[in-house]
Amino acid sequence: MPPLVKVENLVKHYAARQSARSSDRRIALDGVSLSIAPQTTVALVGESGSGKTTLALCIACLEPPTSGSISFEGIDLATLDKSHLRALRPQIQLVFQDPASSLNPRWTALDIVSEPFLVQQRFTKPDRAVRALQLLDRVAIPRRLAGRTAAELSGGQKQRLAIARALALEPKLIILDEALSALDCSVQAQIANLLLDLQSSLGLTYLFITHDFAMAAHLADQIAVMARGRIVESGSAKNILCSPNHDATRALLAATPRFIESPAELVHA
Repeated sequence: MPPLVKVENLVKHYAARQSARSSDRRIALDGVSLSIAPQTTVALVGESGSGKTTLALCIACLEPPTSGSISFEGIDLATLDKSHLRALRPQIQLVFQDPASSLNPRWTALDIVSEPFLVQQRFTKPDRAVRALQLLDRVAIPRRLAGRTAAELSGGQKQRLAIARALALEPKLIILDEALSALDCSVQAQIANLLLDLQSSLGLTYLFITHDFAMAAHLADQIAVMARGRIVESGSAKNILCSPNHDATRALLAATPRFIESPAELVHA
């Protein structure tokens, strides 16, 4: 089966200052290649500043790469004009680390989940409300909270709401950028299990960005380890977790206390 997403030799430079010369550029991505098969989860693991989020933004067409290519379902994204890119955008959605900053605190849960329908001009107003309520049901937010503002919800409820909004336009790829790291451990586990259930029932593909190998082990089929803008090691979750080859991988594993005794036991089946 061909990959849903294929990244080849992706490079991203940022100018260090306004009058920067070529030698005054920060290299965020340095020749990154990555494939994501349909209906699987790839965990992108690395320390802060390793380039994980930059790669995600490039895949989501929110940052233009300096060079290299990104294809989605075999289509080179660089070849798309604005109208075709707009048509593709609903297929790639993001869920961010801090739902409090990505959700309008004054909007109700129903309004937040309905917004993608309004932006894409889909459905009538009554139909938008019905579909939004169905999405709240799917992420286990009680309907009695539909009229609550985001500011009135707990952290876990906010993240469920962010996931419901991401699901609204029936995407094929969801990019989860540290989406669990701001939550308590018990809530992390609940949201992780919700993500697995949604993947199974909806056929979703995830790019899961994290620094936590324990959570990557629970969710991922494949793991890619990033350091200094490069993927330094990649493979099946079991192989990466049980037989790490790169120093960066071993350092991240050592920083995950839950994982040290028996990594094999935590690998997602």
